[in-house]
Amino acid sequence: MDGTLVDTEQYWMAAEVELVESFGGRWTHEDGLGLVGMGLWESARVFQAAGVDLDADTIVHRLTGRVKQQLVEQGVPWRPGARELLEALRTASVPTALVTMSIRSMADDVIAAIPFEAFDAIVTGDVVANPKPHPEPYLVAAAELGVDVRDCVAIEDSPAGLTSAWSAGAVTVGVPNFLALDEAPAHVLWPTLADKTVSDVAELLAVREGRA
Repeated sequence: MDGTLVDTEQYWMAAEVELVESFGGRWTHEDGLGLVGMGLWESARVFQAAGVDLDADTIVHRLTGRVKQQLVEQGVPWRPGARELLEALRTASVPTALVTMSIRSMADDVIAAIPFEAFDAIVTGDVVANPKPHPEPYLVAAAELGVDVRDCVAIEDSPAGLTSAWSAGAVTVGVPNFLALDEAPAHVLWPTLADKTVSDVAELLAVREGRA
């Protein structure tokens, strides 16, 4: 979600700087990049090591609250082509799932800004035992959709997300945002979702199955 559908990584990074600096520490852009795609509770341990003297749940609550506040103040910034492709998939009756390591309340705020019913399944970081890059999130999503994960196409913007989907068995599409994905386990890299269509997504499965 963050960085793939919506360009909220900037909100997260601003919240991270505020949090660490409130405890007298220093948080760089490179530090923030290191957390892209990571589960929130795993990220909390990184903040604790950086001097944030709070328990993990409180760190997650504070970060999420600050990002949600920015969403209210500044709106939901869509990645180019993301909303259009999602709407086209829904119009074509393609089952879709949101797999994000944000917590459910955060995901719900973003989903509420989508003017159509966007997802058949929602898997968030607070409902899985093992976050990305573990395959569990995508295996859970496929199970909730009632489909074989090998028949799924996963679109991700981070190495952790791509590793999760790849390990689960999905076809993986990397769409770079903040991080380079040249060495990530992606079947294909798209520079953007702009002008991508349902046919483009279907072709990825056809290629893997040897039908294209």
